[in-house]
Amino acid sequence: MKEDIYFYLDKKTEILQQYWGFDSFRSMQGEIIDAVLEGNDTLALLPTGGGKSICYQVPALVKEGVCIVISPLIALMKDQVENLQKRGVKAHAIYSGMYYRDIDRILDNAAYGNVKLLYLSPERLTTPLLKERVKNMNVNLLAVDESHCISQWGYDFRPPYLQIADFRKELPQDVPVLAVTATATPEVVEDIQEKLEFKKKNVFQKSFHRSNLSYSVLTEANKPTKLVDILTRVKGTAVVYTRNRRRTKEIAQYLHKKGISASFYHAGLEPADRSKRQEDWLQNKIRVMVATNAFGMGIDKPDVRVVVHMDLPDNLEAYFQEAGRGGRDGKKSFAVLLYNEKDKILLEKQFEQAFPSLEEVRQVWQALGSYYQLAIGSGLGESYDFDLNLFSKNYQLEIVKTYNCLKLLEQNAWLTLSEAIHLPPSIKFVMDKESLYDFQIKNKKLDGLIRKILQTHQGGYNQIMVLRKFSELAYSLKITPVQLHTILQSLHQQQVLIYTPQRDKPQLTFLKERVGMENLNFDKEAYDFRWNRQRERIDKAISYAEYPVCRSEQLLKYFGETETENCGICDVCTGRNSSEMTPDEFQRLQTKIIGLLKHEQLLPKEILESFAPKYEKKLLLVLNYLYEEEMVKRNEDGKIVVHK
Repeated sequence: MKEDIYFYLDKKTEILQQYWGFDSFRSMQGEIIDAVLEGNDTLALLPTGGGKSICYQVPALVKEGVCIVISPLIALMKDQVENLQKRGVKAHAIYSGMYYRDIDRILDNAAYGNVKLLYLSPERLTTPLLKERVKNMNVNLLAVDESHCISQWGYDFRPPYLQIADFRKELPQDVPVLAVTATATPEVVEDIQEKLEFKKKNVFQKSFHRSNLSYSVLTEANKPTKLVDILTRVKGTAVVYTRNRRRTKEIAQYLHKKGISASFYHAGLEPADRSKRQEDWLQNKIRVMVATNAFGMGIDKPDVRVVVHMDLPDNLEAYFQEAGRGGRDGKKSFAVLLYNEKDKILLEKQFEQAFPSLEEVRQVWQALGSYYQLAIGSGLGESYDFDLNLFSKNYQLEIVKTYNCLKLLEQNAWLTLSEAIHLPPSIKFVMDKESLYDFQIKNKKLDGLIRKILQTHQGGYNQIMVLRKFSELAYSLKITPVQLHTILQSLHQQQVLIYTPQRDKPQLTFLKERVGMENLNFDKEAYDFRWNRQRERIDKAISYAEYPVCRSEQLLKYFGETETENCGICDVCTGRNSSEMTPDEFQRLQTKIIGLLKHEQLLPKEILESFAPKYEKKLLLVLNYLYEEEMVKRNEDGKIVVHK
C-alpha cells in the first residue's frame, strides 16, 4: 500500500505537465493533492483563482477509476468538462433537465468505460438510477466543489448538499472526500467538515490576504460618472458588477458613448451570445465587461486590473469572491465599491422581501402544481423548463416576492431552481434504412435534408445525433433555422425520426412529491436561524462600506484572520477616502472609549458627555462599530462594558 502511495505522489507532477503544461504546482496545491492521495478527507480553502479544480482533477488522473465531482453550478460544470475534454481527459456532467437517455449513457460509460471525472449536480445524488449505477463504478475520489453550500452558516446554503454524507455510504469506506471553496467563515469551515462526516479534521487554508489588490469604497452620488473616471485612470481589462440585468446594458452603452470599449453579460442572454461576449473579453477584444454575478465563475483571466461594484452586495463572501477576480497575475490591481445611502435603503428593502410568509409560499407552491398539472403525490425528481416572468404573469404574482418564495422552497428542500442551461437539439431516425430510402423517393423535397444530415452527423439509425451546428445546417440547406425546426417537427409527427428541440430555460426540479398547500410546512427554527444570519451579513456589508477602517483588515477579520495589520494600500490607509472622519481620528476615539470603559461601565449618554458636543456624531459611529464587532456589549442595566 505504501509503495502505491509513493508511486501516486511521484506521478502527480507528471500528470500536471502532461495535461496542463505546468512544471510545478501553485502554493498549497501539491500538499492538498498529497493529502487526498494518502486517503485523507480534506478541506481546501483557496481564494478565487487559486486553482481549486486542479486539486481534484490531478488525483482523478493519477489513480485508477473515476472521480465524482459535486457542483451546484451547471455553467461551471459544463465549462470544466469542455476544458478537460480539450485536454484529452474523459469527463462528463449530469444535471437537472438532461434527457434520460443521455444520463443513462453517461452513467454506463462511468461504470464500464474509461471516464475519469463525472460531474453531478447535488440533486442527482438521491436518484435511484445513480444509486444503482454507482455500485458498479470504481470511484477513486469524491470532490465537493463550492462546499460552503452545505452549511446553513454560509451565504449560499443548498439543502441537496446535505445528501452528500448519505451518498458517501454508497461508496467504499476508503474513498476520501475533498471539499473545496474560495470563501468560508470559521463557522462554515467547522460545519463543512461535520456535515461531510470527515474521519478527522484536515484543513488547508491559504490566507485571504491579497497584497497586490487595493480595496476602496467611494461614496458617490453619480456613480456612472465616477466609473468613467476610474476606467480612465486605471488602464487594462475591467469587470463592472451590477445587481440588475437591465443596468448591465445601460452602463455598457454609457461607457461606449464615452469611448470605452464595453459589453454586457447576464444569465438572460442566449447561450451562444454569452459565450461570444465572454470569449471577446478573454481575448481583449472588449476591455470592460459589465455583468451581473452570473459572470466570472470558473473564468481564469489573470490580467484584470480593476473590478468595480456599482451596488453594495448583501454579503461579504460574494463581494470578496467577485473583487478577487482582479490581479490574479500578482500585479497591482484595484477593487472599487461605489456606495451611497440608497444602497443601504435598497439592501434593507431586499432583506424584508427575502423572507416571505408561509401563506405566500404556499400560494406559489399551489400555483406550481397547477402550472405543471401535477397531481397530489406526483412530481418527485421531475425537471421542467421554468420562466419566472411567464409564471408570475399567469398567476398574477409579484415577481420579486415569487422568486423569494421559490428560494425559500429551495432552502427547505422542496425543489431546486438551476440557472438557464443550453441543451442543443437532437434527432434519432426511427425508420430502418429501407423504409427511409422509400420515404426519400416519395418526398424529393426532403431527400436533400435527410442526406445532408446523414453525411454530416455520425450514427443515425440506432443512436441520437446532436445537432450542435443547427444554424449552419439550416443555411447549408438554404433555409432558415426556423424553417429547419418546422421541417424536423413535421418529420417527428410522421414518425420518420424523433426530434428534440433545443432548450435554454432554467430548470425547476421537484425534490419531493407534490402535497396539498395545507401540508407544506417549514422548519421555523431553521427559518429564524437564516433570518438572523442574513441580518448579520447585511450589517457586516454596510459596516465594510461605512467605517473608515482598513478595508483589507475588515475582510480578513470577517474570514477569521484576526492577526492582521493595515494593508497600507486601500483608500482608508492611503487617505484617499473623503470621509468626514480620518482613520487616525477613528482610532483615537476608539482607544479613548475602550479606555473609559475599562475603568467603569457607562451608559451611552455618559460616554457622549465625556467628549465635546462636536464629536457626538462621530462617537455614535465608533460606538456602533465597537458594538457590531463585539468589542463592547450592553449589560442588563443598559450600560456598555468591554466584551471579554
